[in-house]
Amino acid sequence: MTQQADAVRGVVGPVVEAAGLYLEEVSATRAGSKSVVRVTVDLPDDAVGSLDSDVLGDVSRAISAALDTDDVVAGAYTLEISTPGTSRPLTELRHFKRARSRMVTLKLTDGSRAEGRLTDVLTDTDGDVLVLDDDRRIPAGDVARGKVEVELRRLEDAQDAEDSELGESAGEDTDEDSDGAATDNTTEGHPGRNEEG
Repeated sequence: MTQQADAVRGVVGPVVEAAGLYLEEVSATRAGSKSVVRVTVDLPDDAVGSLDSDVLGDVSRAISAALDTDDVVAGAYTLEISTPGTSRPLTELRHFKRARSRMVTLKLTDGSRAEGRLTDVLTDTDGDVLVLDDDRRIPAGDVARGKVEVELRRLEDAQDAEDSELGESAGEDTDEDSDGAATDNTTEGHPGRNEEG
């Protein structure tokens, strides 16, 4: 980590913690006459799910204000705030805790693989243990790395639930196809522009 990244971490760490989030990573690099400051935040270890975009926007504004006030980045800079996302390799115990309830693929130190839904991360007398949905218990020390698998079925189920909720709350009608399946007659709006650039 660079000296500037350390200074940025010192300023944004308390802001992120005050928001109830975890500061995952900070980098500060020079790009021509500007600096690019990248801050990655996540929910705490005990949380399941993903970070709400409104919360991310709030912490982004608070981080920007803190950096401007403390002036730890010389000159103009671009601030990028993000979350780790599903593509982050699972290499630390906290990553596995955050992946609870998700489908994972684990590469074990003996070269074998294990797949399943991660239901829990336990600490017992033998150390930390990952528990998969078929009650397999894998010692964390036996895991070289892991990754979250994107589940299209879960995404479809979430979209169906959201569409149903929107249809009911907005009083939208649905038609039935010839096979009896309901179809949604609402249209999606276009996302707004990022006001911060």
